[in-house]
Amino acid sequence: MEAEIAEQPVTLEALIRRRTELQPAITRRFQAPLAGTVIVARGSSDHAATCGRYLLEVATHRPVASASPSVHLLYRAVVDFSGYVVIAVSQSGRTPEIASFLQRAQTSGARTIAITSNADSPLAEVADTVISLGAGEEKAVPATKTVTAEIAAFAMIAQAVGDVGITDRDWVALPGQVAEVVADREPCRALASWALAADRLATVARGYLYGAAAESALKIEETTSILATAFSAADLRHGPIAIAPTGIPILAFSHPGPAAENVQDVVVDLRRRGASVRLVGPAAGSSADWSAEAPEALAPVLAVVRGQQLALELARQLGRDPDFPEGLTKVTIT
Repeated sequence: MEAEIAEQPVTLEALIRRRTELQPAITRRFQAPLAGTVIVARGSSDHAATCGRYLLEVATHRPVASASPSVHLLYRAVVDFSGYVVIAVSQSGRTPEIASFLQRAQTSGARTIAITSNADSPLAEVADTVISLGAGEEKAVPATKTVTAEIAAFAMIAQAVGDVGITDRDWVALPGQVAEVVADREPCRALASWALAADRLATVARGYLYGAAAESALKIEETTSILATAFSAADLRHGPIAIAPTGIPILAFSHPGPAAENVQDVVVDLRRRGASVRLVGPAAGSSADWSAEAPEALAPVLAVVRGQQLALELARQLGRDPDFPEGLTKVTIT
């Protein structure tokens, strides 16, 4: 896991170099008439898809939804996908329900895109357009370099069809910004010590970083077996904030942008109610930052790397094997 975290700058740099090459095929899929976009994924890929959902709705000015495969594969609903782009995300490309869903959507009129590390997979064979991540083999069970590559791929798709505030200079800078985070391990060692005694943990963010908060919670669960839950800063106020007086550790993700003030406000409120909160990101009082120069649309990549570091360090301090968590496999067959 540590080695694959360290490979992320190189993986991202190679993918970013291909963004101009990938753009024409992407824009063809999103040509008018466009009713909206539907994304289907599971696990870490689904959290990358959450980042993509925000970006694509901003870029396309059309609704973006997360698919429910059970509606189609268990209840056999016949749904008309005319006018929709359906994006399927799978690191291996071998999760049967993801490929089956994409094929059914395509048969029902969808224009289809696959995001995968395996260009020869069953998923890639189905899709009209394939974005191959080029991440190479990932040996550790907890996904790392494939997740950040998926988030970057969604940002590329969004930029190809609309304005999400990313410049060429931003893309060129991203691998170096990731490398800076990868080299800066001490903050997450300290965060791991803070969370070490907890039997549960929460993450919180809003907007573009919400998917990164969810992915960080999953990484902690996978590597440590600690129950970790992600909340939107807005949803937290609608009931779940009642957990604050228990003293639960809460990791809040923030980056300069429209959501930052809301996250800061909820951090103040959580602390006032008794929660133990640590802020992550380029903000005042942060326990582990990253470059404030990155646009908010690319900040989830940096936030996820911080989440990976925390999960790795926490697993080590607990004496667990982060590479092969008990009961988990690399490819989940559903």
